[in-house]
Amino acid sequence: MIIDVVIPAYNEEGTIGRVVGDIDRKLVRHVVVCNNASTDATARVAEEAGAIVVHETRRGYGAACLKAMAYLEALEAKSDIVAFMDGDYSDHPEQLKELIEPIIQRGVGMVIGSRARGEREAGSMTPQQRFGNWLATRMIKVMYGVTYTDLGPFRALTREALQKMNMQDQTYGWTVEMQVKAVKLHIPFEEIPVDYRKRGAGKSKVAGTFKGTIFAGYKIIRTILKYR
Repeated sequence: MIIDVVIPAYNEEGTIGRVVGDIDRKLVRHVVVCNNASTDATARVAEEAGAIVVHETRRGYGAACLKAMAYLEALEAKSDIVAFMDGDYSDHPEQLKELIEPIIQRGVGMVIGSRARGEREAGSMTPQQRFGNWLATRMIKVMYGVTYTDLGPFRALTREALQKMNMQDQTYGWTVEMQVKAVKLHIPFEEIPVDYRKRGAGKSKVAGTFKGTIFAGYKIIRTILKYR
């Protein structure tokens, strides 16, 4: 199976090289980093580490993911599985093999890496992040009848599932749009425990600012309500 990895990155020059470097290249064909209007050396460091770099000038998590997905879709040999992870070194790229196993072994369409079920380093998630995750997953359970434990960024999907989802969100509603659409489209999914650590360098663009936290929370709740 052809497995590719997408990493949206905005000003992650201090960590992106380690993220790309820790991905098992015997398992993965392409690592596509979308440089999301960075003002630092993110693109150069990613390329030096062996990633393919595409550029998206519109700021937004979803916009960056969509740009990288468009690059993969334009290739003659299409991806069978696309995995997503963040560029801040909070995820553990070496757990990618565990993440894709349910797809390969049991034919599920989407696998979510759950930080809530894994080992979290102290301080890796702020109280507002933990509360936001609890609130969002609780809303999904009440409104859609399905239990998730996390909206974490580390996830993998089949190309077929991604095509069915027709992803639209350009910003922070991206992960929850994906999870809600999996329910509505009856795409089989699983959660597996993944570990999580404090970002390797720099400052979070969401939890690190009051504005980012409020906007992300608003978009997540709005997306849950929108697809209901």
